[in-house]
Amino acid sequence: MPNTVEFYLSKGFDEKAAKYFASGRKKPVNVMPQDSAKILITFDNAEKRILDMTPLIKDGTVYRALKDANTFKRCYIDSNGSVCWDINPEIDSEKVWSNKIDLGADTCYLESVSL
Repeated sequence: MPNTVEFYLSKGFDEKAAKYFASGRKKPVNVMPQDSAKILITFDNAEKRILDMTPLIKDGTVYRALKDANTFKRCYIDSNGSVCWDINPEIDSEKVWSNKIDLGADTCYLESVSL
């Protein structure tokens, strides 16, 4: 029964997440900033999706730093396949983990919409 929609539903996943995991996880391979706090993500299955970051970019959250347009434009895919931003581009986020803001691949897919 593993790797079926029914399996994931039995584990408490909602239907959208169950279908996603049952069909195989997707990995971001490219990300481009867009207007209005959105990012365009291309996944390893060639699907392009838009993620609206507006609900996340709030005071009191780690994503607050993305209110700065220059910081927001510096998005990239890291070695783990997460969409990331370095708060300070002068600091190596591989050495100073607290300099990096990231979103995991699964979140990027599940919270985005297809073009």
